[in-house]
Amino acid sequence: MKKLLIASAVLLATTVASQAAFVNTLGNNPTAATGHFSNAVNGATFTDDFTFTLSGANQFVAFASATNDFVRPSDFISGFTGQLFSFGGDLVPFTADDFAVSAVATASPCTGNPGGCQQLAGAAILGPGGYYLEFKGVGGGTAGYGGDLTTAAVAAVPEPATWFMMILGFAGVGFMGMRKKLGGVRVA
Repeated sequence: MKKLLIASAVLLATTVASQAAFVNTLGNNPTAATGHFSNAVNGATFTDDFTFTLSGANQFVAFASATNDFVRPSDFISGFTGQLFSFGGDLVPFTADDFAVSAVATASPCTGNPGGCQQLAGAAILGPGGYYLEFKGVGGGTAGYGGDLTTAAVAAVPEPATWFMMILGFAGVGFMGMRKKLGGVRVA
């Protein structure tokens, strides 16, 4: 009897785990054309992950999602959130060294249809590497969501020390020009 209970618990755990996660790949440097995501979560608790890679220069990554229009209040997704994660040092997704690279975006009522849908959005500037976008929530009735993840290359921003050295260099050039204009005052 004890073995039967253990076997039933293991079978139930693997069945629930396999239905709980949805993983899809959005590719390398996704655009609005290639970074579309969606899932019909219906009446289930869900954790959905969409993996993608970035190559080249730093990228501005933005994601936005909206739920389907609710026919009934029971179609609402409760606790609907989204967040960006890095694969971490081992470059393998969904392991212990993964870490968040954006704040948690929490759904709010849609503009223009506050009682009929939800929306959420987030963004981050990320370097080359592997990442995933994770959505969580509890879907009601016929709930589902969809949206886009897009990337755009960004120019590097100099660090404060670089700005300091550049300003110091301009000041030095200006001082030398002023010295020459005043007749070459000699410093002993």
